[in-house]
Amino acid sequence: MSNADDADRQQMHRGQQRYRMPAGARQILLIRHGATTGETVETYEYGDLTITNPPLTEEGQQQAVALAAHLAGEAIAAIFVTPLQRTHQTAAPLAAARGLVPVALPDLREVHLGDWEHSFHRHARAGHPLLMRMFAEESWNVLPNAEPMEEFAARVRRGVLDIVEAMAPNTTVVSFSHAGTIAELCRQATGSRPFAFVAPENTSISRLIVGPDGRWKLRSFNDVAHLGYL
Repeated sequence: MSNADDADRQQMHRGQQRYRMPAGARQILLIRHGATTGETVETYEYGDLTITNPPLTEEGQQQAVALAAHLAGEAIAAIFVTPLQRTHQTAAPLAAARGLVPVALPDLREVHLGDWEHSFHRHARAGHPLLMRMFAEESWNVLPNAEPMEEFAARVRRGVLDIVEAMAPNTTVVSFSHAGTIAELCRQATGSRPFAFVAPENTSISRLIVGPDGRWKLRSFNDVAHLGYL
């Protein structure tokens, strides 16, 4: 048997090699905030918008601590959050452990739900027919005065491009944001239907790879291994 044949046989026995990020690429860990109190009187004013701004529950705080421990082995160059307090609170244990100051990116905030911004959960509990239509049509536009889908898609893409611009090649950063935001970014990375990735779990991790050519690749979605004991 020739040396080349022997090398081929050894490669077959080794099987597929583990994934390695391509040279010059960047990795963004998209993490949804921890569990919140749902509807709240707390709000955040952003231009003409009044945005619901609930804090984390005790469970959400526990999730954030578990997440920070789970990421202990990750080399993290920076942490990004949105202006909303639930992302700051979720990022806090990881930021403290790494000695990093989170950077706020308004473009990665949650989709604005228009007239339903402060009553979405109440309508959901009641099984409102408009909510059923929203999911059937896979469009936020169904809700009265909601942020248009095209505008939402454009702004969250801007947010990721701002992160990429701030990153060095071959590094990993963490972005704490929201369910709708993450779902839209995953849609853009994969070309899926609009709501294919809606409702990632609290503190779930989705890995977005931005190649040296600028193309996006979704490496994983909704990893919640760190929540096994909660």
